Amino acid sequence: MNGRCCSPGRHGPDGIGGGIGSAGADGAAGPVAGAAQAPGPRPGAEPPSHAVRLPGGTFRMGSDEGLGHPDDEEGPVRAVTVGPFAVATTTVTTARWAEFAEETGHVSDAERFGWSHVFHLHLPPAVAARAARVRSAPWWCAVRGADWRHPEGPGSDLAGRDDHPAVHVSWRDAQAWCAWAGGRLPTEAEWEYAARGGLQDARYPWGDEPRPGGEHRCNIWQGGFPWREETADGWAGTAPVTTYAPNGFGLFQTVGNVWEWCADRRHGGRVIKGGSFLCHDAWCDRYRVAARSANEEEASAANAGFRCVWDPPGPDATGSGTHRAWTATSHTE
Repeated sequence: MNGRCCSPGRHGPDGIGGGIGSAGADGAAGPVAGAAQAPGPRPGAEPPSHAVRLPGGTFRMGSDEGLGHPDDEEGPVRAVTVGPFAVATTTVTTARWAEFAEETGHVSDAERFGWSHVFHLHLPPAVAARAARVRSAPWWCAVRGADWRHPEGPGSDLAGRDDHPAVHVSWRDAQAWCAWAGGRLPTEAEWEYAARGGLQDARYPWGDEPRPGGEHRCNIWQGGFPWREETADGWAGTAPVTTYAPNGFGLFQTVGNVWEWCADRRHGGRVIKGGSFLCHDAWCDRYRVAARSANEEEASAANAGFRCVWDPPGPDATGSGTHRAWTATSHTE
């Protein structure tokens, strides 16, 4: 099972039908011209109030448990050191994305191409019946008009979803938002360090049991995937970004809900971490913190989002090139 079954690509051999590629959904034309470019980072931008400042340090990254797909190469467990950085406690919400789009005029890749991927059970039956499908994962439909404003395509909107994660966002879109906010996408190591919340070798941000005491700790699939959705946790599709308790660093939903883009290159694309509302431990066990996958920079889907990180202040007044001290935020504040 490759990564595109979890979050499908836009091009390549795992495309739609006969290879949708640049042809687009249902034979639509390729990307439209005139995509708006976001501005560069705001000079001296500070992390927002909801970001947590982390001191960095050495942690144990990866897993030797053999629970992932062999191609994901989660192991071996190795000691990795990351520097200090600040990280948003949540993924970027639709409300924050809308502010960015309004201010900059940014046109997302889904809007440029004119289509994006939507899970089949979240579409009206008539729409799902005529939509092009991913060959290796036919539960993914290429829907014309699906984008961040219309998560399930024409007729859908963001009503009641201001605090849900922004979706149908490509890696390139996420990069543009982070630059606008004065930050950047996390490296995979930074993401995993933050997602673990200070726990070493744990499968999940809260420990090793997926549902301690039967309690849902994240938004993942319940039921017989991919044809029967039971929504025992109360959510079909995305949930509000602060639905479940945060990890030890104060970060919400680093696993489940939506895949999160990272900066690192992998397999010709970019790393994605955390799994999504479609993950299930009997099918796609990629909602563990060590799990990883990758997707194309232009790819977008209803289960892909991101969170932003910020670097410490710049070189100190001595001109030594070192960074000024940055005190970590207490996660109990």
